Amino acid sequence: MSIEEYLKTLNAPLWKSTLCFLLRSDEILLGKKKRGIGLGNYLGIGGKVEKEEGIIKATVREMQEEIGVTPNNLQKVAVLTFLFPYEPKCNQEVHAFIGYNWEGLPRETEEIAPRWFNLSKIPYDKMWSDAQFLVPEVLKGNKIIGTFQYDRDLKISHQRIINTDNLD
Repeated sequence: MSIEEYLKTLNAPLWKSTLCFLLRSDEILLGKKKRGIGLGNYLGIGGKVEKEEGIIKATVREMQEEIGVTPNNLQKVAVLTFLFPYEPKCNQEVHAFIGYNWEGLPRETEEIAPRWFNLSKIPYDKMWSDAQFLVPEVLKGNKIIGTFQYDRDLKISHQRIINTDNLD
C-alpha cells in the first residue's frame, strides 16, 4: 500500500513527537535506546509531545529527561511523518531539531545511553533505516519534509523526502 493509500485509511490524527541532535565540532550525540520501540538502536533524543505542550517545550523537556541537558536556540531541520501500517499506534509526526548550545553534560538514564560519534563514523547500521536519508541531509544544512512508511519487519517500504525552506 502506498503512502497516500495508507494515509486515507487513518481515522485519527498522528501523535506529535520531537527529535533532537546535538552537534559539537565534528561530532554528533546519539542515544542508544534502552527500552521500548527501537530498543538497541542509536537515535536522536526526543519523545512524545504532551497535551497543551508546544513542540519546543517538549523538545527541551525530553532532552532534560532523557540525557540531562537543556538545549538553547534549537534550529528546526525537519518535519517527518513515520507510518507503521502493522503497528498504527506508532504512527507519528516528528519535529526534528539540531542544537549547538546546551547546559549540562549528557548522562545516561533509564531510557537512553548517550554517546558522541564522529560525523564520519555515524553508525547508520545501528539506527532506524530512515536515518541514512535524514541525518546526512540535515548535517548539510538542508531542511526537509519527509515521510517514511515501515513494513512488518520495521524496514522502509515507501519514502518521500522534499527539501524545503519553510518548516512552519
